[in-house]
Order: sequence, then C-alpha cells, then structure tokens
Amino acid sequence: MPTRDYPLEKVRNFGIIAHIDAGKTTTSERVLYYTGSQHKIGEVHDGQTTTDWMEQERERGITITAAAITCFWSKSDEPDKKDPSKKYRFNIIDTPGHIDFTVEVKRSMRVLDGAVVVFDGVAGVEPQSETNWRYADEANVPRICFINKMDRMGASFEKSYQSILDRLTPNAVRMQLPIGSEENFDGMIDLLTMQAYKFEGKMGETVIPYDIPENHKSDANLYRAKLVEKIVEHDDELMTAYLDGQEPTLEQLKATLRKAVIANKIFPVYTGSALKNRGVQLVLDAVVDYLPSPIDLPPVKGINPVTGEEVFRKPSDDEPFCALAFKLQADKFVGQLTFFRVYSGSVEAGSYLYNSTTGKKERLGRIVRLQANEREEVKRVFAGEIAAAVGLAETKTSHTLCDETNQIALEQIKFPEPVIQLRIEPKTKADQEKMGMAMKKLADEDPTFKVTSDAETMETLIAGMGELHLEILVDRMKREFGVEANVGAPQVAYRETIQKEAEAEGKYIKQTGGKGQYGHVRLRIKPLEKLEEGAKIAKNVTREDHFEFINNIKGGVVPQEFIAPVEKGVREAMERGIVAGFKMVDISCELYDGSYHDVDSSEIAFKIAASMGFQDAAKAAKPVLLEPIMKVEVVTPEKFMGDVTGSLSGKRGAIEKIEDRGLNRAIKAMVPLKEMFGYMTLLRSMTEGRAGFTMEFDHYEVVPANVAAAIVAERK
Repeated sequence: MPTRDYPLEKVRNFGIIAHIDAGKTTTSERVLYYTGSQHKIGEVHDGQTTTDWMEQERERGITITAAAITCFWSKSDEPDKKDPSKKYRFNIIDTPGHIDFTVEVKRSMRVLDGAVVVFDGVAGVEPQSETNWRYADEANVPRICFINKMDRMGASFEKSYQSILDRLTPNAVRMQLPIGSEENFDGMIDLLTMQAYKFEGKMGETVIPYDIPENHKSDANLYRAKLVEKIVEHDDELMTAYLDGQEPTLEQLKATLRKAVIANKIFPVYTGSALKNRGVQLVLDAVVDYLPSPIDLPPVKGINPVTGEEVFRKPSDDEPFCALAFKLQADKFVGQLTFFRVYSGSVEAGSYLYNSTTGKKERLGRIVRLQANEREEVKRVFAGEIAAAVGLAETKTSHTLCDETNQIALEQIKFPEPVIQLRIEPKTKADQEKMGMAMKKLADEDPTFKVTSDAETMETLIAGMGELHLEILVDRMKREFGVEANVGAPQVAYRETIQKEAEAEGKYIKQTGGKGQYGHVRLRIKPLEKLEEGAKIAKNVTREDHFEFINNIKGGVVPQEFIAPVEKGVREAMERGIVAGFKMVDISCELYDGSYHDVDSSEIAFKIAASMGFQDAAKAAKPVLLEPIMKVEVVTPEKFMGDVTGSLSGKRGAIEKIEDRGLNRAIKAMVPLKEMFGYMTLLRSMTEGRAGFTMEFDHYEVVPANVAAAIVAERK
C-alpha cells in the first residue's frame, strides 16, 4: 500500500488571490520558477504563463479559471536546499481577479488552509480585493499580504499599507520596509531579522542578505518596535517579560506570530515586485513560517446524514475518509476531472467512494495531481492533500465523498445568483444536439452559469455573472465543443417580490367520466424576513435563501402525502412572476387550511391548486419588480471627474464616495445593471481612454414605477 511521501506538517495548501491586474499570475509564475517546477518564467503580456493555460486567458491576459499547482520549496536561508527532508510541499491555487469569475475564489477559499493576497503597489486595496477578503473572512482563512509592483510609477508602500488598515483589517502588520520605490526600488528590509535583502542573478534567484543601509536604520528600528509590540500582545508570558525589559528571541517572536496568523489575529504584510523578480522568495518563506499546515487547523465539521448529528474529522490518515469536491473541469483527454480536498483518511485509485450528498457509490478510476494543465498520476492521496479524480460521473461541485460505514456531509458551498442573461440559439441542426451537451458540461463546471428555457417563446436563456463571463462561455462552446451559436443582446436578470401579506384559496376540481381530480388549499404569503444569526428553524418550516414554506395544517385536513406537492406547486408558480414573468424571490408561504376527497385527491391536483392559490395571493400582495444594483468603481484622472460623476448620476447612480487613488480619483457608486451596458465605450470616449471601471453585484432593489412600466411593456 502506498505511503505518504510528505509529512502533514510540511504541507501548505494556499491560494493566491487579488483584484484583476494586481500581478497575481506573475507572482504565481515566479513561485513555479523559484520552486524548480519550471525552468522558464512565462509572462502574462507574452501569453506564455503556466497557470493561465486556456486560450481565452492567454488572449485576454486575465485569469478565468482557478489553476492548481503542486510544487516544493526549501526556505531561502536553508543551506542544504537539495535535502528532501528540508522541503515543503505547496498545493497552490491561482485564482481569477475579475469579478465575473468570483465563483472560483469563493470555492477555492472553502478548501484552502491559507492565502497570499496580492495588492497593486499603486492602487492598494481595490474592489475585488475587498470581495476576496470577505470570502476569506467567511471561510476563516489565514492570510499573508504582498504589496506588489513597487517598481511602478506612483507606487507607495505606505499608502497601500494604509488602505489595507482602513478598508480590510486593522490587524495588518508591516513585516518589511521597501528600499527605494518606483524605478529606484532595490529590495527590502526584514523587520524581524533586521536584515536588508537584494536579489541577484538573471531572474533574481539569488537572495542576498546584507546590513541595513544607514539612512534606513531609524525607520527600521521604529517599525520593528511596533511589530514586536503587536506580536507580544498575543502571548501573556511574552508580554509580561517584554514589559519588564526583556527582548524576546527571534524564535519566540516567530512562534507567537505563527499562532496569531493562524488564529486570524495578525495579517503580515510583505512587499516586492514579482515582475522585477524581487521579494517572492521571502513571501514563500513566510508561507512556511506562518501559514498553517492541515494539522494546525481544527477538525472539519459535518453532519451525519443518517442521524443528523454533528460529526468531526481530524486531519489524520487514520481517520475515516472524508473529502469535498470543489470544482469540475472538462478535459479533452480524460473526460471530466473532479477536484477534491481530502480532509481525513486516504483513498486509493480504483476504489469505490460513497457520495453522501447523492447517496450513491462511484468508482474512483484514476487520481492525478495537477500542474495547471499538466498532470501526474498518483496511486493514493492522503489527508490534507488536493488532487483531481477521473471517473466520477455523478459527483458535482460541493458534494461530500466519504467512507460509507462512517458517513459525513460537509457544509455545501453557497454561490451567488447570476445577474445577466442572453438568448442563445444553435446555428444549425447539428449544433443543436452538441449545444445541449456543451451547456450541461459548462453548467456542471460553473455553478453560477444557469441554463433555462422561456416557456412562451421556447428560446434558450443562459445566465451568468457578467458580460465577460457569458462571452467566455460562448467562446468555450465554440472552441472546445465545436458549437456555433447566435447570441442575443445581454439582458438584466430581474426578479419579482411582494410587499405586503395576502391570503388566497386554490381549488382544482375536475370531473371526467371516471376518477376525478380534487385539490383544495388555503395559503397565506408575506415578505420573507431575515433570520437572526443562530436562529433555529421550526420543524414545520423548510427554508432556503429566498423562500420559506410553513406547514400549519392541523387535524389532517390536507393529508401528509399532499404537503410536498403543495410546496412544489408554489415553487413552480414562483418561477413565473405576476408583474412581468420574472422569477419571484423572498417570499414566505404558509399552508394553513384546505380539504381533500377520499377518492379524487391526487398529488397533481394539490400541486395545481397550490399554484393557482399562490398566483391569486401574489396578485393581492402588492407585487413589484426588483433589479440588480451594482457596486461600481471608476478610476479616472481628476480633470474628467465632473463628466464621470455626471454620467453616473444620469444612469440613476448614487455616488457614495470619492477618494484619491495614486495620481487618479476613484469614484464609488451604486448603479442599476440595466444602465451599465456599453458603459466602457462611453467612459473611454469622455476620458480620452484614460479611465477604467470595475463593477460587481451588490443587491436587488425595487425598480422605480416609470422604469418598471417600460420593462413590462417591453416584455409584452
């Protein structure tokens, strides 16, 4: 039986996350080069990177899909780097920075133990930096910050560091100070070791420590004192000794800092320039020193699907097997790859796995470790590892794989709802068959990609997180699956809801020659209230994010076997709203009375009755249209600020904040998605092509009456 080739304490599972264009993929390429995983550095601007391996990524110079990398690292001050016992195994996921592909960050955060957050040294914290930080907070993932691009004009370590303190966390601490900036950026000072570092060799591969230059010594002493104070706060004994005048040793400081980072109480901040090959090795050393191994983290929590009790799995090979599938990827050579993180136990290729989400067993054909689009076959994977499986046809994103005799269901990953949709049709009859298969595979891969049919027009609608998201998916259909398709203009994914309480009766009675149909329900609907944190849900209530069903039937006036069809009828009625036929959300529906017939009642009759009753109640409950409101940030030279704010206000936008961003101004606003189509062209024309903007979904809001009337008229 194969044995573990790396001890668990020497494994680091971490992600590299950032806003688009902060230099995340460039950093990943340096990581691959310095760890010896590749002998040539690929650059984003040349379209030669390893982690951006899809054609669409290389053409656009952006990351679209999270790429997994396994590599090995010996610390840069390790004298015997070639000794295998000194090496650490890194399982790294390079994630996208564009908001349209935010699902990749969200699901990666769920299975990673730590993260390196990359910031642009000029812009500091940007909108997607905040979103990614929030995802990491939700998943309780320890982080190291890396302020990149210190060689760029306008770069400022202090401003970027301050933006982290102001907008992300007050617990960020300087670990380094840059030596010089912009074209004079020459290295950095490590405040713990009080050493300066420079990088020599063709690719900066030789890390050379030297004495801190005289003109930087006073700053270094000042900030080291602040750093030491921040660290000793997290250890009472160390704090007492420090206050008594005893200077902690380097080992004590590192050990205490490690505990604080793993507990998410300190976020160390490093600096450098990945493009100029300065600073990346020291960040990798910090990953070893401060980010957790799987054994540093608490046991993973789940539910026993049979008993409903909470169960835990420790990160140990001796525990029962438990893993989470977090990503699917179509592969033209081996079919579907299922990426999974092993939390406990181990599994061998060729064995059977139990999927506790579906209740089915599947055979695990082969196991591969990924190097972006390259793969290495392995016989067995162990606790704390990330790998991909070949042959799991029924397993989808967020499913739990486990030992059938020791079942566990891990918490599922929640994904955002799509906000934009397109009509799509195949060009030829041959394309029609291929298109259905292609869309199913893409929807399996990407939970934020939805495919629906318009019941009235019989057209196919695809929905996603943004225009670029859908553009990429249509492009993938053409290149990977050979599907030619005609695509309509982007449309907003409106929603509908109700604003007051209403009741209605639904009766479906049909008499034919033989057995008739009889279903009768009384329903009460009202706007869905948010649950308080930790609130318990009653046994007679089923609740999801945007819908609640309450069974308040007393005395069996509606038999138990007809309750589920009533809920199903209500759900189906919510798919087509009252105002303009859009999906209804945020509704609480109570079934409180009804009647049945001993012979004629059936599931279908109660389903239809519930659907009719819900529609009547919804009409009386003041139904309204909802539209997606986007959080927009425009970065523009100051001289165009008036034009930009005017254009946003003209688009029903609410300006929230204007702040300095390097040499430019950043305008933050909330704007309806409907108004933002084609905005890039308008923005470029009014700012001589010098402004740019980012946009992400924030919330749904009631559409003003005049706009709603136009939308309804358009739908008719």
